[in-house]
Amino acid sequence: MLSSKGFDLWADGYDKSVGLSDEDGTYPFAGYKDVLNEIYNNVLSRGGTVLDIGFGTGTLTSKLYEKGCKIYGQDFSGRMIDIARKKMPNAKLYQGDFSAGLAAELTDCKYDAIIAAYSLHHLTDNQKVSLLSALLKLLNDGGRIYIGDVAFADRRELDACRAQAGGEWDDEEIYFVYDEFKKYFPQTEFKQISFCSGVLCLKNQF
Repeated sequence: MLSSKGFDLWADGYDKSVGLSDEDGTYPFAGYKDVLNEIYNNVLSRGGTVLDIGFGTGTLTSKLYEKGCKIYGQDFSGRMIDIARKKMPNAKLYQGDFSAGLAAELTDCKYDAIIAAYSLHHLTDNQKVSLLSALLKLLNDGGRIYIGDVAFADRRELDACRAQAGGEWDDEEIYFVYDEFKKYFPQTEFKQISFCSGVLCLKNQF
């Protein structure tokens, strides 16, 4: 698992390294652009106020920002925040480890959409459940949480990907397995994008 220092060091080359994996169709970023596009289209159709959890260099969020969405976000890499802020000078961006909770300024707002692209696999399953339970309470009526990540419909598909990846597999990351995850959030919908990626959507039930 990368530390905040690790992400700082990786920041300048992050988009390029992810893009190469996506173009090659290899684990872990096969389907990356399609995942972001799926989230982008869903969020843009709703518009409004967006919270990005682990926004990185702002690859996705900056596109929504350009379309007039009001952007809030939290990331634990100061260097990535610097890069993202240049793309989104009026966005409200905060530094902090979201596994320990959100910045107080972010919990004072309500959002039409909350997004997390390739950020939550750093959390344990219990941490995911705790964070997402808190985030659901921050949604406006009709709001949605969109999670794009390394994700699988079931454990069998995860095991097949792990076997295919061999030594490239990262045992320190905890990926989404839809048929296990929906036990905690039955309202979750899942769209498979590639053999190792997908988009989960959680609806506001409050």
